[in-house]
Amino acid sequence: MTDTAPEPPYAFFHPTVVRVRHLSPSLVRIVLGDPSLTRVVSGGHDQRLKLFLPRPGQDNTPVLPEPLDTDWYSRWRAMDPAVRAVMRTYTLRGLRADPPELDLDIALHGDLGPASAWAHRARPGDKVSVLAPVRTDNGGVDFRPPPGTDLVVLTGDETALPAVAGILAALPADLPVRAFLEVAHPDDRLPLPTEADAELHWLIRPPHGTDRTGRPLSALAAADLTAGAPYAWLAGEAAAVRAQRRHLLGDRGFRRPAVTFTGYWRQGTTEDQLLAEAARAARA
Repeated sequence: MTDTAPEPPYAFFHPTVVRVRHLSPSLVRIVLGDPSLTRVVSGGHDQRLKLFLPRPGQDNTPVLPEPLDTDWYSRWRAMDPAVRAVMRTYTLRGLRADPPELDLDIALHGDLGPASAWAHRARPGDKVSVLAPVRTDNGGVDFRPPPGTDLVVLTGDETALPAVAGILAALPADLPVRAFLEVAHPDDRLPLPTEADAELHWLIRPPHGTDRTGRPLSALAAADLTAGAPYAWLAGEAAAVRAQRRHLLGDRGFRRPAVTFTGYWRQGTTEDQLLAEAARAARA
């Protein structure tokens, strides 16, 4: 009898853009379609995947290493950075089987980065690649409240809104939730349906505001978070998330396992630079 190796948790897909919908001044929904997407699954409400885009000036197809096997990342890293596909991480916002489609909600930051610039000009027929989950136990899910949680605290900026929306939509009725969401424009305050007992605190950054830490931290510090077994999910700009975590652990007495925190981005640093830092750290 021979053992069969388990299927890798992620696989590559090569869909095209089928629809583009602007949800708010800072968020656009890109709908991707392809028959192969029937294999994609989600392991949770903040499920992550990788999106690959062509470089500016290239044709309509992302340049990826061949073959796309388990060693793809090291070979992608070894490619010329000016040629290899742009890689970014996004939340799997929606998934449908008929027709096979998935939704990505992308935060717009002008033309400050290749992914935001691509999202601005995305049109039906554009080709992309995604590394998406094909097993529910894939390691790309962070929101995992322990049994007995009696208060959920959510914080995030525009980049975290897709995950926050998915989390809120799935929470059970009457569960107390306190959400602190910082956005750039009043029209970014999107409807976030939920059956939970949710208080949504929308924080509007001033025009050209660069402080990503003070406003959400002050709102969190002023909130009543009294509970027997609270759980916090913090996402967004890395420095802001770290400050919120320190406050919850040090000032509020949250238990470390009850605080999940993810820096979706770092102010002044691109994801390419973060990947390079991680590679240097791994070598060291």
